[in-house]
Amino acid sequence: MTDPIPVRTEAEQTAYAAGLREAERKAMGMFDEIEGLIKPGVSEKALSDAIHQLGLERHGLRTHWHKRVVRSGENTLAPFEENPPDRVIQADDILIVDLGPVFEAWEADFGRTYVVGNDPEKIALRDALEPIWVDVKAQYDKQPGMSGEQLYAIAVKAAQEKGYDFGAPLAGHIVGSFPHERIPKDKITLYISEGNSGSMISVGKGGYNRHWILEIHLRDKKGRYQGFYEQLLSVN
Repeated sequence: MTDPIPVRTEAEQTAYAAGLREAERKAMGMFDEIEGLIKPGVSEKALSDAIHQLGLERHGLRTHWHKRVVRSGENTLAPFEENPPDRVIQADDILIVDLGPVFEAWEADFGRTYVVGNDPEKIALRDALEPIWVDVKAQYDKQPGMSGEQLYAIAVKAAQEKGYDFGAPLAGHIVGSFPHERIPKDKITLYISEGNSGSMISVGKGGYNRHWILEIHLRDKKGRYQGFYEQLLSVN
């Protein structure tokens, strides 16, 4: 027998959403500082270590709810679960940074793509990420009760219309207070992906409305590299 789901007041729901937004605001500030650490000749591991130290010293950040992901060049093609060999950032390179910092009790999940040098194709891919994210969010906002698989299809189509492949089997997931809700062995229900036919308007085990991260993964048509952009979808 499962425990009943508590009923939360509007004030509690508002405070919950505000906590997530504040965590993201702090993550944005941290990413502004990260950009200054990126330069040719630095390895992915060294950059990841520098990001960890920055978070600890300047933001009091001790916990991440998922591993730090710093990948460049062909390593950007690797699925999240993999750990490709360490690579040194080159003079004309592209790299992604994906962090899951926990600020106080609140999870953030924030990812950006950076370009070192002046390669026009890499710059074009990087610059396409945010507009596509905004477009997909706008379509979600018109119908927030859509299913996860419907939103995934929208994200894939938006990428293709701009001349890119969508580079991942998911376009996001839930986020919440740490640690956020997980259903054992479930790889579908809490993800924006094929097979998730449930409405994205739903309540978690704690009685709070589920909130979502939207991820955009753009893969170069020649399969050389990809870019990544993610942030809160359902908290305005």
